[in-house]
Amino acid sequence: MKTECTPTQLKFHALGRREVVGKFDGGNITSDAGGLLLRETEKRTGIISGFASCFEDKRNPEAIEHTIPELVAQRVYGLALGYEDLNDHDDLRRDPLFAVLVGKEDPEGEKRIRPQDRGKALAGKSTLNRLELTPAEPTAAELRYKKIIMKPEEIDRLFVDIFLQAHAEPPEQIVLDVDATDDPLHGNQEGGFFHGYYMDYCYLPLYVFCGEFLLCARLRPSNIDASEGTEKELERIIGQIRNAWPGVKIVVRGNSGFCRDKIMTWCEAHGIDFVFGFAKNERLKAMIAQELQRAKEQYEQTKEASRVFKDFRYQTLKSWTRERRVVAKAEHLEKGSNPRFIVTSIEMERMDEQTLYEQLYCARGDMENRIKEQQLCLFADRTSAGKMRANQIRLYFSSAAYTLMQTLRRLGLRDTQMAAAQCNTIRVKLLKIGAQIKITVRKVWVSLAGGYPYTELFHQVYRNLQAQALRC
Repeated sequence: MKTECTPTQLKFHALGRREVVGKFDGGNITSDAGGLLLRETEKRTGIISGFASCFEDKRNPEAIEHTIPELVAQRVYGLALGYEDLNDHDDLRRDPLFAVLVGKEDPEGEKRIRPQDRGKALAGKSTLNRLELTPAEPTAAELRYKKIIMKPEEIDRLFVDIFLQAHAEPPEQIVLDVDATDDPLHGNQEGGFFHGYYMDYCYLPLYVFCGEFLLCARLRPSNIDASEGTEKELERIIGQIRNAWPGVKIVVRGNSGFCRDKIMTWCEAHGIDFVFGFAKNERLKAMIAQELQRAKEQYEQTKEASRVFKDFRYQTLKSWTRERRVVAKAEHLEKGSNPRFIVTSIEMERMDEQTLYEQLYCARGDMENRIKEQQLCLFADRTSAGKMRANQIRLYFSSAAYTLMQTLRRLGLRDTQMAAAQCNTIRVKLLKIGAQIKITVRKVWVSLAGGYPYTELFHQVYRNLQAQALRC
């Protein structure tokens, strides 16, 4: 007789006189019941359906069980709920709540064609992987197995369209933040190089945000200047914005890695204001020697950080084609002198030097939080595929998941204590809810955990979303 290695009951340490016994017999139970709020967000914005429309399906429709919208939704919801790896979906495909999110009318997979697939409503890792593998211009031989083609130009337009549609009226002014960051690599991925600043092998993706709205996520090799390709992306994004909002004022903001004459010249030629960090040099420091001395004297009197600002015109010896306005911050801290510089096209009559530095330029720090949020919470750095195109697709999926979560925050969490919460906090407190799923002919019953501690918040988010008009 065979020995049964897996016990049917799990006996834990007793609670007083009571035995504590566990058993895997709870039926259909999910840990992601809060994902229904993501589904309600999608029904009111069409983010995932719009993203899915950017893929071309060359498969035989009579020979498939999972459509492109379903595959894309499964991947995006997975990332939003914390499942970064395709391998996770070999288990998630059995979760009926996940099938409800995706839109499967047979959420328990009882009507699957192959007997071995029944009970698994969703796609496994191998099917989802096909979203990443098709080349830009596949040959006939490649199309035999790789038949789902991404259209990057349409995806790029989609993120800007989502931003535009989120505004009932054009704003008077918008600020576009540009930044590059490292995406560390741990293999021999195409396009990976050693970066001297980050001291690692990495990609160097370019991001463009407007507030919390992601407008561009472009994967790039790291053997380039941080500003490489910025002009092209700005031209595309600003052109699309101005087609919708011809009168809007635009400011481009970035750190010293984007203080390049070609970018500033392009902005000046197209009526775009800019404010960029400007790397210090001995010539610049000599021009603010008096201000640095004043800041030092103030610090010695108060023993508190002191700042003195100076506004002047400046032109580099070689790299700039014209003179521009530079604002210097002569600062003295406990550790010593800390001079900083920015260059801008905004004239003094429109904004004084201290306001320009402290309120306009320093506000760019929030964009760095958005990048960290996407990389750390929504797995933008999960670029372990061999080909750069496949990794760009992964970055697009992460970007779609970020956009969905940001929209839930903007629409659902407004006027709540979590209105400014990061995606990870939203996931843990609002989406990760245990629930029992019961499916009947007419209804899908979702019995959420009675001990869930944020019931009032959940109801408020639900009411906020219900107040929005349906789009899907």
